[in-house]
Amino acid sequence: MSLLWIPLLTIIGTLVPVMTSRHGRKVCVATTLVAPLLALGLVLMHAPTVIAGDVVSLQIPWMPLLGLDLALRIDGLTLLFALLILGIGSLILLYAGYYLSAAEDDGRFLSYMMLFMTAMLGIAMADNLLLLWLFWELTSISSFLLIGFWGHRSDARRGARMALTVTGAGGLALLAGILLIGQVVGSFAMSDVLAAGDAIRASAHYPLILVLVLFGAFTKSAQFPFHFWLPHAMAAPTPVSAFLHSATMVKAGVFLMARLNPALGDTALWAVALSLVGLATMLYAAWFALLERDLKGILAFSTVSHLGLITLLLGLGSPLAIVAAVFHILNHATFKAALFMMVGIIDHETGTRDIDRLGALWSMMPLTGTMTILAGSAMAGFPPFNGFLSKEMLFEESLINNLLGALSVVIPLLVVVAAMLSVAYSLRLIYSLFFAEPKLTREQKSQPPIKAHDPAHGMLAPGLFLAAVSLLVGLFPMTLAAPLINAASLAVQGETTPMFTLALWHGINTPLLMSLAAVAGGILVLRHQRYFAGLAALFPSRDAGIIFEAGIQRAIKITLWLTLRLENGSLQRYQALLILCALVMTAIGLTRLESLTGELGLQPLDGMMILGAGLMIFGAIGSA
Repeated sequence: MSLLWIPLLTIIGTLVPVMTSRHGRKVCVATTLVAPLLALGLVLMHAPTVIAGDVVSLQIPWMPLLGLDLALRIDGLTLLFALLILGIGSLILLYAGYYLSAAEDDGRFLSYMMLFMTAMLGIAMADNLLLLWLFWELTSISSFLLIGFWGHRSDARRGARMALTVTGAGGLALLAGILLIGQVVGSFAMSDVLAAGDAIRASAHYPLILVLVLFGAFTKSAQFPFHFWLPHAMAAPTPVSAFLHSATMVKAGVFLMARLNPALGDTALWAVALSLVGLATMLYAAWFALLERDLKGILAFSTVSHLGLITLLLGLGSPLAIVAAVFHILNHATFKAALFMMVGIIDHETGTRDIDRLGALWSMMPLTGTMTILAGSAMAGFPPFNGFLSKEMLFEESLINNLLGALSVVIPLLVVVAAMLSVAYSLRLIYSLFFAEPKLTREQKSQPPIKAHDPAHGMLAPGLFLAAVSLLVGLFPMTLAAPLINAASLAVQGETTPMFTLALWHGINTPLLMSLAAVAGGILVLRHQRYFAGLAALFPSRDAGIIFEAGIQRAIKITLWLTLRLENGSLQRYQALLILCALVMTAIGLTRLESLTGELGLQPLDGMMILGAGLMIFGAIGSA
């Protein structure tokens, strides 16, 4: 029953901040932290068993007729995500206590954060596909509340609406895919689904299942062309961005693809879809990260790019590619959460996130600068940081792929280009903020210079800790990361993972030369960035968010036009339309089409039911 207490504690934790906020922020934050830390302790209790290769599970019957049980599990993949959700989540809750202004409703904010933590934990622990979907939708709702927390700002309202619409549509597609999986397998239990991979892949429904499931995953993880909601979600408070957009919500899509890999993977359709979408996302987002001026915008597009990297690795699908994907999930969560916290600190201290207005901050904020150098170097993939290790693994796996036949050589070339852009925007972040002089306009030069200092240690500590983890994992990967990565990879592959060695030095080989080319190319791009910005200006791109908003407005206009045509004030017309719809729906229901009913037969007609329906029809006519 200890498994059940893990999500129960976070559910209880959702209520705590609302009840304790009246006693002051310190008390509110401290009491809120109790629940996730206790849940983290329970997860760690199961870690030795899971790392040994076993699965801890719990099943409580709930709605057996629907195939929905309260079924929870902790395997290697769950363990990895639970540690990220609860560990990084606790650090961000501490950070939020210093970030929010005195006027903010900290009780409501922390309650929303705990609600989202519960939803993500439910996705990671669910041992039933329907239960997973319920938590999946709860992440969409809770993220809507968090992104729109500053409801007085139009950009926050728009970002929240956009995120809910896109991920909500993906959730509906995912539900349809899950129902089809249940029809093929005869069960929604995760263990049954993962064991029925051959049956699912052999099913005539497999292509449709794959499209629906990947639609849900791609929308949640902001993969091209559904990437546009994530940059607009940066209107949220920075603790939200640090939690949702580094370690949790945007990782839900890649979690789903990794979780269902044994059931849906190992086909050409799976490999091509994930690899091409991942590669396109990786390149496209890296380019826009280089051109952004807003600090959170840079991190948003870089997040999309790194999610594309993970998707590409899952698509390549070799045993070591899976290991690399799982490893980068861990690596990206650590350095990206630290970088988001850094942006919040700089915004908090200087009042701006415009990278051109900022500069020469090292003398004023050395500790923040240290955190940025550590985490930014990991994002760039520099040794001896953890990002270097997973990037080297990506290079190696891209070289041995045969995805496109004779054209497969294009994949490692494009991967190097994406890595080059990653180096460029990471170095730009470090250099422009802390060592270069600000690029001020004439009007800005007449204003007083920006004064800043390092914040309170409690605000710095979470980000510095995660940045240090990025370095320590890079230095001691076999000790600090390999057991967890091995267990998580085993859950993704559904079979014994290959022997692998995580090390900084494997000799002079092709992946190392690719890394050197990426670093040299990134420095070159950064030195000549103005030319690339000029090139981008020649081909102006349209913000996908504008297209989204235009689509929403168009739908509203069509709905208004249809409403005005149907609602003309005539009650008789309304009744006629209702009766017509009822007759059509009844006719469809009584038509014996197997394409509509499947294996389910029609229910026998009951005399009282017919009499009741007739009385309702005549009553409606009489009221008209």
